Order: sequence, then structure tokens, then C-alpha cells
Amino acid sequence: MSRARGRAELEALPPAERAERLKERIYLTFTALAVVIVLDSHGHTTPGEATTTLAVTCFATLLAVFVADIVSHLAVHGEVHTRDELRRAVAVSLGAIGAVALPFVFLGLAAFDVWSVDAALSAAKAALIAALVAIGWFAVRRTRAPWWQKLIVLGAEALLGVAVVGLELLAHG
Repeated sequence: MSRARGRAELEALPPAERAERLKERIYLTFTALAVVIVLDSHGHTTPGEATTTLAVTCFATLLAVFVADIVSHLAVHGEVHTRDELRRAVAVSLGAIGAVALPFVFLGLAAFDVWSVDAALSAAKAALIAALVAIGWFAVRRTRAPWWQKLIVLGAEALLGVAVVGLELLAHG
């Protein structure tokens, strides 16, 4: 599926489902950023160990959000998801994977000795912060908010990502 087609399909979704997909991508991206920071700060990791740790964490995060969706739906509606609702919940969870694809590509480059693990993790941090800004841009670009409010939201999202990295540097020197 082309990116333009994917974006068009996303924009055709009901607002509540678009919001769910955006939230899931943001949650997963921040989680991946935290894991990459921890991996980078501890050093002495192999590409395989880093990839496994990141994959398990991302999968666990998606599974946790999926289970939370099932439980909260049951609590709010008093019944389990219909088949279509369940299909939508799975699509929302799996759709978030694309937001964290680049760190896996970079770690793959490290596995083939194209990059060092340190370079891959540094590039992954930058890519995840850029992904947060891109996700934010797609979220706000067609809203009726003035341009300066959109800029504040995107700047705050980028600043938060950079602050997370900065806190890691302070904690680990």
C-alpha cells in the first residue's frame, strides 16, 4: 500500500478511530525511545540483544494496549467486542508498528557490521524523535487550530523527546 493511499484511508476513518491510532503510535514511539535510551546508556550490547529487547518491549506494549482496549470496552459497554470491533482493535495495534520501524533497520545495519551498535542506537533515538514530530504533524496539519498553536504542539512533542534523551544523559553522564 502506498503512503498516500494509507494516509487517505487513515483520514477517512472516524475521528475516534484516528485518535486511537495516533495515541497508539505515540505510546509505542515513546516506549521505543525509552528502551533505545536504556540500551545505549548501558553499552556493551550486541545488535541481536538490542533488537530482541526492543522487539519484546514493543510487542509487550502493543499487547498491553490491546488488552486494555478489550477490558475497557467490556467495562464501558458491558459486552465484548463484536468481530468488526475486534478487527479494528487489532488493526489499531498492529498499525503502530510502522512508527518504530527505523530503529530495527538501523540495528539490522549494525548486525551486518555496516554500523556500530552505538551509531545504530544514536540514529534510532533521532529517528524516534523525528517520528514523534511526524505523527504530531499528521495529527494537527488539517485541524482548524492556528499555525502557531500547531507549532507549539509539535515543538512540545519534539522537546519532550529531546528532554527524555537529555535526562538519560544526566542520569548516566
